[in-house]
Amino acid sequence: MPVRLPPLTDRASRLLLEGLVDYAGLYAPAALAMPNAVRNYAHYRASGSGWILGRFICPAQSLTLFSEKADPLLPRDAGAIPWRLSVTGSPDVASDLAEIAAFNQRHRVCFDECGAKVDAYEIKVTSVGDVERIAAAMPRELLTYLEVPLDGDVETLIAAIARAGKQAKVRMGGTTADLMPSPASVVRFFSACFAHGVTAKATAGLHHPLRGMYRLTYEPDAATGRMYGFLNVALAVAHLASGGGDTEAIQLLEEADAGRIEFSDLHVAWHGPDRTLTFTRDVLQQMRQRGLVSFGSCSFTEPVDESRALGWL
Repeated sequence: MPVRLPPLTDRASRLLLEGLVDYAGLYAPAALAMPNAVRNYAHYRASGSGWILGRFICPAQSLTLFSEKADPLLPRDAGAIPWRLSVTGSPDVASDLAEIAAFNQRHRVCFDECGAKVDAYEIKVTSVGDVERIAAAMPRELLTYLEVPLDGDVETLIAAIARAGKQAKVRMGGTTADLMPSPASVVRFFSACFAHGVTAKATAGLHHPLRGMYRLTYEPDAATGRMYGFLNVALAVAHLASGGGDTEAIQLLEEADAGRIEFSDLHVAWHGPDRTLTFTRDVLQQMRQRGLVSFGSCSFTEPVDESRALGWL
């Protein structure tokens, strides 16, 4: 199911950011309790920046707790847009699917037009056998993002994901500096996705718009690490989606200077060291439909507030 996007008459920033941030407040480094996470999601959804918000990310075994804490906040009017959830899987895929089926049955009210619905599932794979086994178990209507290790045989795994008709997922960081992948490995992942017609999402370490040194957790004495920005990833993917080469995609992933990025109603431009790359609205729309569907973040306020501070919202 393609990502829902605004029409091409809307601003380039709208095309780039619509539904881009999946909220993962339950996960490190935020690691919020369920009541706090669902209250945050309800607040973000109702805010002026709610159009940037994507799915709520929830472990399969926490769906019952989600229902208990979120039910008073869910939309109940006929025609209301439901909360969409993406569930992170466990080694027991059959149990995960049973939890999802029970959750969706419980919330199937008003002809599926209100309440909440799990419509995506995310799980790690390490082999072609994993891909085939998990894909065979998935209901057709459940979007399935298979997380590929970047230190493995990425090309082979992406090809298997394509044959299975599923989506891919890439981990862009974590709570320690050694979890940040190299730019070349990120480009290799997305290049393989485009070669095989696989859409993807990203997760971890993308709280900020641009590449830079940031605290790795929210602890007062937290170590810092060089993290990617979500705009770096989006523009690198847009470049690859339009047939661009690896060298400039890596430069886009490494870009740390906001002064090199220009937003207008019609495009986003990157003024690189050797040339300017212009990403028009149709290129950005293609990137969102065929490339980077969304990214998971345990913070919604950081990407939104920092983008606003840079004048991009």
